[in-house]
Order: sequence, then structure tokens, then C-alpha cells
Amino acid sequence: MQRGHTSIVVQKSITWPTDPDRPTTATRVAQTRQAPPLGRGRFYSVTSPFDRIRPAATTARQVSDLAAAFGLTIAPGHPAHAAVTCVASDNRVVRPGDLFVAVPGARAHGAQFAADAVGRGAAAILTDARGAELIEGAGVPVLVADEDPRAFLGQVAAWVLGNPAADLMTFGVTGTNGKTTTTYQLDHLLRALGWKGGLIGTVETRSGDRVIPSVLTTPEAADLQALLAAMREDHVRTLAMEVSSHALAQHRVDGVVFGVAGFTNLTQDHLDFHGDFESYFATKADLFTPARARRGVVTVDDMWGERMAEAAQIPVATLTTLPGKAADWTVTDVAPSGTGSAFTLTHRDGRTLRTSTSLPGGYNVANAALAVTMVLEGGSDIRDVTEALATGQGLSATVPGRMEVLATAPRVVVDFAHNTEALQLSLAALRPTTSGRLAVVFGATGDRDPGKRPFMGAAAVRGADVVYVTDDDPHDEDPAKVRAEVLAGTGPGAAPERTVEAVDGGGSRTVEVHEVAPRAEAIRAAIAAADPEDTVLVAGRGHETVQEIAGVDHLLDDRVEARAALAARTVRPQHDV
Repeated sequence: MQRGHTSIVVQKSITWPTDPDRPTTATRVAQTRQAPPLGRGRFYSVTSPFDRIRPAATTARQVSDLAAAFGLTIAPGHPAHAAVTCVASDNRVVRPGDLFVAVPGARAHGAQFAADAVGRGAAAILTDARGAELIEGAGVPVLVADEDPRAFLGQVAAWVLGNPAADLMTFGVTGTNGKTTTTYQLDHLLRALGWKGGLIGTVETRSGDRVIPSVLTTPEAADLQALLAAMREDHVRTLAMEVSSHALAQHRVDGVVFGVAGFTNLTQDHLDFHGDFESYFATKADLFTPARARRGVVTVDDMWGERMAEAAQIPVATLTTLPGKAADWTVTDVAPSGTGSAFTLTHRDGRTLRTSTSLPGGYNVANAALAVTMVLEGGSDIRDVTEALATGQGLSATVPGRMEVLATAPRVVVDFAHNTEALQLSLAALRPTTSGRLAVVFGATGDRDPGKRPFMGAAAVRGADVVYVTDDDPHDEDPAKVRAEVLAGTGPGAAPERTVEAVDGGGSRTVEVHEVAPRAEAIRAAIAAADPEDTVLVAGRGHETVQEIAGVDHLLDDRVEARAALAARTVRPQHDV
């Protein structure tokens, strides 16, 4: 989008940023071994929901220049001159020198908090005409837009901060499932190649070795640009970032044009926000336009991937893991390797490499292949990538709460699978290596896409031998009602305990179905009932540590509860033969 005479300058071509300090091929092995593993290093705790990473030093920009660049007017009765150094759209995060952008909200207009923002040091305010009417005696310049400033907030923040994304080689990943895993594998590979990397996603945000938990999968527009500016100060050279559909619809990634965009898949989720599949798809497809990305890589294993490749308005390379399917990049020769799989990735021009992922399941092969392909399509030489993968022992990044194995006898796995497709895939990945029974503990989120709940119940029965239906995050919805809608998909009969007949490729079998709440009790029950050869999948929340019930946050970490349940297990007496 352009306003006035401004044009946000982004990466001019798909080239790696120049970096004289980047190690040569000969020295990468030693440096990779010395680098701190993902999930470790200095940890920057978040003491309140309003903390964020900000650049330490910035260049002051004059509000008169800002007004000219974006076609804004300066409201009469307020000062006309000031300098701003950063941007904030929440008055609670304002720091001295910030431009406070006051946008209309669902319950209140941000301009109602202008006085508080000025009290915290805001040097100027940007708002719409309605907001300007609400601001009196601010004592700072008030810039007025002829539309909701949210629509170009990201571009304003990028302008103020000197377009920090232009100094990074950026990779953006979208899709329903697999975004987090793919970005972790991207970051792992980029670091193995010798780059100092940044990561933004659902689990955490990383700037080099700086780590903080993430509040949103994709930060708000002003926060994102401040974060990118901080990464620039940290001498970060590459960025692997999740791009959610909410972020695209809400302009959070405006001001960034990704060097390479990647697409994983599309399955039912977030329809409470988008309304229907077509709208959901259209929002995702927006990432594959010149305003958002230079190049794309699209996984075409399903219909939505094929449509995405056709709809893309930028050059895209296609990727498939399906035998016999035509694509630019093809995955073949998949074979078990440790806890995961080895595979060969081949381009139609003959380029090929073989590597592996430590994560189980065919869908994690697809995620790993997408990460490798994005780096190759970003301009990296296949010989360098092959060497880096060998140095880093393949794509071995561990992703918190993504098929995370906590114990082996019984095997207990925590995974973020929180929709029908993800639940099916996780169960299917664990079935071949489960010699005993496969149990699953899961629920559905309250106030979110209720249409998927019975389908999740049906998927659990098809994939598991023992099903525990419990609570996820009820939010403001009655937890019992949510559980009942999930249970409706498991088959006839009354909760809390019953058996149903499931039919699959191997014939019919009996599946136990239990309704157990609260969630911690369901986890304890599943693990207590498991035999050493069984697998227990705790699905839906993954890395999350807070459960919201009726507006109240409760500490709940599936991994903590599972470990406690494992510790409490008693050795079962052996039966006489």
C-alpha cells in the first residue's frame, strides 16, 4: 500500500545479506558445534504481558516528514513539530520518544488512552478523525489519517525504524499445521550454514541467543518492526517466522516483504474468525503476492496446495512428498532413521540431497523438506546445504511441545495437535511404533470453531485404542458443553466411560472412551492406566503453560503434569503364570 509519496523499501532481490563475519565453509563445523542449541542461551523473561523487545538505539524521525510520507494532516491546536524513535499501538507499552498509534477497538477507541500514552513519554500521536476529536490538550503533535491507521501501521513502524526487514534474509511460513516445526527446522539449517538467526513464532521469539516466550504466533505490527530493529542491532542476518492467517488479515506483517514464503497445508481451523474455507484460503494466499513476498515454495500434497500454487502471484516452486506426483521438488526414498525419517529431496533439474529429520511421522518429513527447499530457493547452493545438514546431523531441531517424547515405557508424547487433521496425523505417526495400546488425551478449545469438535472426536476413535476427552482452553464457554460436542463424534453411548466399535483398514476393534476433567486428572488417569508397551499422546496444548477458564488464567503445562503422573506410577505386580 502507498500513501502520499512514500514507498516502503524492502529487500531488492533474493540475495543473502552481505556479512564479512559469516564463517567460511571450512570453519562452519566447529562453530556449529559451539553454538548454543535451540531453546537455550540467555533467557529474557517477560515480567508482564506488555513487555517487548525494542531496539536500544534508533534514529529520530520528524513527524512533519512522516505526515508528508503518508499523506497525513497535523491536527490544529496541537504542536506541529516533534521527533519520534519507535512506534507503539498499546498505551501500556509506550516508552519515551514513541509514536502512539491510537486505533479504534471493539470496546473503546485507542485515543481514549492518549493521555496515558503521553504520560509515559509518547512524543506524538497518530489516529483517525474520530480519535482526533477525542484528544484534547495532548501537548504533542496529533497526526490524522483519513482511514483506520491499523491498515498501514506496519508500514509506518517500518518507516520510523528505517525498514529493518531490508537488512535480513526473511523466510515466512504459513499454513494450518506445521508452521512452528518448519520455522524451527529453517532456523536450525540457517545456523548450520553459519548465519546468526532470528526466530518468531508460537513457542518463542529469538534474536540470536536472546530468547523470550511468544504472546502471539505473529506479533502486532508495531511490535514486529521493533523486534526486527532489535534483531538488526543484535547483528542477526536471517529470520524464520510463522505468519498466521490472523496476522495477514490484521495487517501485522505489513512493512515486510519476505524473501521466501512457504506453505505447509490447509485444514479446518479458525473458521470462527474467517467464516468459511474460501475466506481462510484467500487470506493465506495473500502471502503469495508481490506485496508480501518475492518467491514462494508451496507443498502441493493436497488440493489446497495445488490451488495455492495456481493462485500465487509471485514465482513459486512446488514440493511434494507423494509418490508419482509431479512437482519442482520431490521427496522420495523415505526410510526410518532413529526417532524420525531419512529422505531424499530432488529437483526436476537433477539436483539432489539426502538428509533426515529426528521428528516422527510423514508430515514431519514434509515440514523438513519444506524448510530445506525454502533455503535452496532463497539462493543457497545445494552443496553448502548438504554439508550443513551433515554437520548438523540433519534437521534435528527439537521443537517444544511438538511430538515431544517425555518417557519411553510407557511412551508419553506431548503434541500441539489441536484440530482434526493434526490429531489424525499425530496418531498415525505413533501407531506403527506402538506395540501395545495407543491412548490419546485431548479436548477442544472453547469459543473457537465449534464445527470441528465432533470431527476431532471421530478422528480420536479412528486412530486410538483408548480415548480420554477432557478440556483444552474453555475460555468463556461451558467446558462440559465443549466436551459433549467432542464426545458426540466418538459414537453412540453415554459418558463418562463406554466402549465403541471403530472400523479401520484392519477391520473393527473396540475403543474405550472416557470423559475426564479437569485436564490434569485426565493426564494422570491415562498414564496410570498405561502398560509399559503402550503409548499415551497428550494432544492439543503442546508448549502452552496457561489454561484459561471463564476469564481466569490457570497454570497448566501438559509436560509438567505428565512427568508428575509418570513419577507417581506404581510398579504393577506380575501375574502368576
